[in-house]
Amino acid sequence: MPLNRHRAIAWILVLVAVLVLALTGVLFHQGRTPGLYPERSWGPWKSETTGAWSTHVRTNSWVPAAQARVHYGKTEDVHLDAFGGTDHDTSVFFRTAFTLTPDGRLTVKETRP
Repeated sequence: MPLNRHRAIAWILVLVAVLVLALTGVLFHQGRTPGLYPERSWGPWKSETTGAWSTHVRTNSWVPAAQARVHYGKTEDVHLDAFGGTDHDTSVFFRTAFTLTPDGRLTVKETRP
Protein backbone atom coordinates (compact mmCIF):
# COMPACT_ATOMS: atom_id res chain seq x y z
CA MET A 1 0.00 0.00 0.00
CA PRO A 2 2.73 2.56 0.83
CA LEU A 3 4.41 1.89 -2.52
CA ASN A 4 1.29 2.95 -4.45
CA ARG A 5 0.98 6.13 -2.39
CA HIS A 6 4.61 7.04 -3.12
CA ARG A 7 4.10 6.37 -6.82
CA ALA A 8 1.00 8.57 -6.90
CA ILE A 9 2.83 11.40 -5.12
CA ALA A 10 5.76 11.05 -7.53
CA TRP A 11 3.47 11.28 -10.58
CA ILE A 12 1.71 14.33 -9.12
CA LEU A 13 5.07 16.05 -8.55
CA VAL A 14 6.17 15.24 -12.11
CA LEU A 15 2.89 16.63 -13.48
CA VAL A 16 3.25 19.83 -11.43
CA ALA A 17 6.86 20.25 -12.61
CA VAL A 18 5.83 19.83 -16.27
CA LEU A 19 3.00 22.35 -15.87
CA VAL A 20 5.28 24.91 -14.21
CA LEU A 21 7.90 24.51 -16.95
CA ALA A 22 5.26 24.84 -19.69
CA LEU A 23 3.76 27.96 -18.11
CA THR A 24 7.22 29.51 -17.68
CA GLY A 25 8.02 28.78 -21.33
CA VAL A 26 4.81 30.42 -22.53
CA LEU A 27 5.32 33.51 -20.36
CA PHE A 28 8.96 33.76 -21.43
CA HIS A 29 8.04 33.50 -25.12
CA GLN A 30 5.34 36.18 -24.77
CA GLY A 31 7.88 38.60 -23.31
CA ARG A 32 6.33 38.85 -19.85
CA THR A 33 9.37 37.83 -17.81
CA PRO A 34 11.92 40.58 -18.41
CA GLY A 35 14.09 39.72 -15.44
CA LEU A 36 14.83 36.25 -16.81
CA TYR A 37 16.41 37.31 -20.11
CA PRO A 38 20.15 36.73 -20.10
CA GLU A 39 22.33 39.71 -21.03
CA ARG A 40 23.63 37.92 -24.12
CA SER A 41 20.11 37.84 -25.61
CA TRP A 42 20.08 41.65 -25.82
CA GLY A 43 21.53 43.45 -28.81
CA PRO A 44 23.82 46.45 -28.55
CA TRP A 45 22.52 49.86 -27.51
CA LYS A 46 21.80 52.06 -30.54
CA SER A 47 22.22 55.74 -29.81
CA GLU A 48 20.55 58.62 -31.63
CA THR A 49 19.71 62.24 -30.99
CA THR A 50 16.12 63.39 -31.44
CA GLY A 51 15.97 67.13 -31.02
CA ALA A 52 17.60 67.80 -27.65
CA TRP A 53 16.87 64.25 -26.45
CA SER A 54 19.58 61.59 -26.42
CA THR A 55 18.05 58.14 -27.00
CA HIS A 56 19.51 54.68 -26.45
CA VAL A 57 17.49 51.64 -27.63
CA ARG A 58 18.22 47.91 -27.62
CA THR A 59 16.13 44.90 -28.61
CA ASN A 60 16.07 41.30 -27.50
CA SER A 61 16.93 38.61 -30.05
CA TRP A 62 14.95 35.85 -28.32
CA VAL A 63 11.55 37.43 -27.74
CA PRO A 64 9.68 40.61 -28.77
CA ALA A 65 11.16 42.99 -26.20
CA ALA A 66 12.94 46.33 -26.25
CA GLN A 67 14.38 48.79 -23.77
CA ALA A 68 14.94 52.52 -24.21
CA ARG A 69 16.77 55.08 -22.11
CA VAL A 70 16.06 58.69 -23.05
CA HIS A 71 17.96 61.64 -21.57
CA TYR A 72 17.63 65.39 -21.75
CA GLY A 73 21.10 66.32 -20.52
CA LYS A 74 21.15 65.97 -16.74
CA THR A 75 17.65 67.39 -16.42
CA GLU A 76 15.49 64.35 -17.09
CA ASP A 77 15.70 60.61 -17.73
CA VAL A 78 12.90 58.47 -19.16
CA HIS A 79 13.07 54.66 -19.08
CA LEU A 80 10.83 52.56 -21.32
CA ASP A 81 10.53 48.76 -21.29
CA ALA A 82 8.39 47.18 -24.01
CA PHE A 83 8.22 43.51 -22.99
CA GLY A 84 5.59 41.89 -25.22
CA GLY A 85 3.63 45.15 -25.59
CA THR A 86 4.03 48.85 -26.28
CA ASP A 87 5.24 51.11 -23.46
CA HIS A 88 4.38 54.81 -23.12
CA ASP A 89 5.76 57.55 -20.92
CA THR A 90 5.76 61.34 -20.80
CA SER A 91 8.51 63.61 -19.60
CA VAL A 92 7.64 65.74 -16.61
CA PHE A 93 9.43 68.99 -17.44
CA PHE A 94 9.10 69.21 -21.21
CA ARG A 95 5.74 67.47 -21.85
CA THR A 96 7.18 65.17 -24.47
CA ALA A 97 5.48 61.80 -25.06
CA PHE A 98 7.54 58.68 -25.80
CA THR A 99 6.31 55.39 -27.22
CA LEU A 100 8.42 52.23 -27.52
CA THR A 101 7.32 49.11 -29.40
CA PRO A 102 8.74 45.62 -28.78
CA ASP A 103 10.57 45.74 -32.14
CA GLY A 104 12.60 48.75 -30.94
CA ARG A 105 10.82 51.67 -32.64
CA LEU A 106 10.89 54.77 -30.47
CA THR A 107 8.45 57.58 -31.23
CA VAL A 108 8.93 61.04 -29.74
CA LYS A 109 6.08 63.56 -29.83
CA GLU A 110 6.01 66.98 -28.21
CA THR A 111 2.69 67.76 -26.54
CA ARG A 112 1.52 71.33 -26.08
CA PRO A 113 -0.48 72.25 -22.95
